Amino acid sequence: MEMAAPDGRHIANRKRQVFMRREATCVLLVLMVGMAVSGCTSSQPQRTSPTAQLPPYAAAALRGDAAPQLADDYKIGPLDKISVSVFQVPDLDTTAEVNKSGYITFPLIGQVMVAGKTAPQLEKEIAAKLGATYLQSPQVSVKVTDYTSQRVTVDGAVQKPGIFPMTGSVSLLQAVASAQGVTEYADQGSVYVFRLANGKRTASHYDLSSIRAGRSPDPILQGGDVVIVDESGVRTTLRDLKYVSPLAALAAVL
Repeated sequence: MEMAAPDGRHIANRKRQVFMRREATCVLLVLMVGMAVSGCTSSQPQRTSPTAQLPPYAAAALRGDAAPQLADDYKIGPLDKISVSVFQVPDLDTTAEVNKSGYITFPLIGQVMVAGKTAPQLEKEIAAKLGATYLQSPQVSVKVTDYTSQRVTVDGAVQKPGIFPMTGSVSLLQAVASAQGVTEYADQGSVYVFRLANGKRTASHYDLSSIRAGRSPDPILQGGDVVIVDESGVRTTLRDLKYVSPLAALAAVL
């Protein structure tokens, strides 16, 4: 049985449907790419001004009223305040300020050198001393409740954002290295150092690439400084397009 050949009207309608489908797909792709680019660029601070809008995370750290988590390897220093608790032994719960010599006084075991140790290290030491004479398998918890102003906060496009102690002079490159360096999405030409002095916030702009190349000096930071490494709009756009691509492939077959 032979099928009738499609007439000219049918062929024209079919071509019109294919054209409209392709046109709709193109519009969808343009919208998706536009959303990705807009999402990446809208969150970028003004590159030409050193007074760029401070991100909420860094603003909190600069104010000191909602500081982010300390780095895991933060070492307790003089004048820090720590809280020590022993599970199911509330009488031993202690909150103390580390004296200038680096000691605190803890019930039953007396003076304990805490400066230069991390919270996990101090937990093990106090548990060992209590377990040697007084308690069986004590569970000790140590938290730093207040830390000295001699620290810097590193945030933004770095591998490990957090608060890091300052020992002696610390430069901008050293602070970024403490955060394990920048991410692949970092804009090394757009790095800001925010500082609070006399109740006023100042911001300075630096170029890490220029500093590394020796073309610009490596600035020395002050206690309480907040370092923000900005993200590259181009790199983040390419990153987001990776998520758009599967949607584009789906649209292409519609």
